[in-house]
Amino acid sequence: MATLVTTITETLRYRGKIGQWSWVFHRLSGLGIVLFLALHVIDTSWAAFYPELYADAINEYQSPLFTLGEFALVAAIIYHAMNGLRIIFLDYRPHLWHLQQKAATYVFVATAVIIVPVWGMMATHVANFWGDDPEFASLGDILNTQSQFLIGFIVIVLVALVLSFLYSLVAGDEKKAPKRASQIDAWLWTFMRISGFLIVPLVFGHLAMMHVISGVFDITAADATVIGTSATNDTGLAVEFVGERWDHLVAGVAIWRVYDGLLLALVVVHGFNGLRYVVNDYFHNPIVNRAFNWVVVFGGAALIILGMGALLAGVEETAFNIAIDKAGISQTFNTWLGG
Repeated sequence: MATLVTTITETLRYRGKIGQWSWVFHRLSGLGIVLFLALHVIDTSWAAFYPELYADAINEYQSPLFTLGEFALVAAIIYHAMNGLRIIFLDYRPHLWHLQQKAATYVFVATAVIIVPVWGMMATHVANFWGDDPEFASLGDILNTQSQFLIGFIVIVLVALVLSFLYSLVAGDEKKAPKRASQIDAWLWTFMRISGFLIVPLVFGHLAMMHVISGVFDITAADATVIGTSATNDTGLAVEFVGERWDHLVAGVAIWRVYDGLLLALVVVHGFNGLRYVVNDYFHNPIVNRAFNWVVVFGGAALIILGMGALLAGVEETAFNIAIDKAGISQTFNTWLGG
């Protein structure tokens, strides 16, 4: 932990080097994105498995608190993507490394240029939604929901620490000489660059559809067109929005399930491997380091399994009927299909 304290204090004292701030913002934006990613995969899976919880989650996402978080998230994604492209380019063009400071400046400028119009279009959605005087989720409800996520995370970490401690009693934790980078590390380094390059168009496409052209408010807009499809959300339920989108076929292929599945796999592995780098940078005690690495590896695998499971399951009749019962809407799964 001393390394983390040193990083914070030295960053605050550092003067005049944009490279340092690029590294700090890249790491902070990455951590923020991973946090949102975990929440987003879990709550989106509820559309298939727990539709009543998904409705509550969307209601909370439409609150002013989460709206501010959405603006910050979009900014973090845009900066992380732009700076990631800078890193990739210079990694494969090391002879241009002397231009890294100028490139970092370009990244900040490009980020600002993209963010301004994007935030403007997002603000339009916010103004239109708030203009109808909607009923927001209370701060108490939001804190109650998020505290459950926090408690779950704490429990997982504590269990990992206990298991890691027990492992150390059996296997021991003798200090070993630093190892040279393994082949796996080399593969992961390459994967981070390739996946980062592939993720940019996928995630920008997702942002455009779900946050800019459309938005979280449109998910519950009755009779609104479901983005990326020709269907309409007749009931105005978030579950129907997800179901219509996932069931949209092009040449017999559920393209948005494929799109979301590819994005899920790339982003989770990329993000959680980045989180592993952070863990190894700051947690040097072997018991703690091993515990957090277990959390990263098994947590990432669990998210992929959960997300893929939801994509394969889709929104079935039971989930849809639970959602309409909760909302008190006179509608049936068959009329939805027939619409």
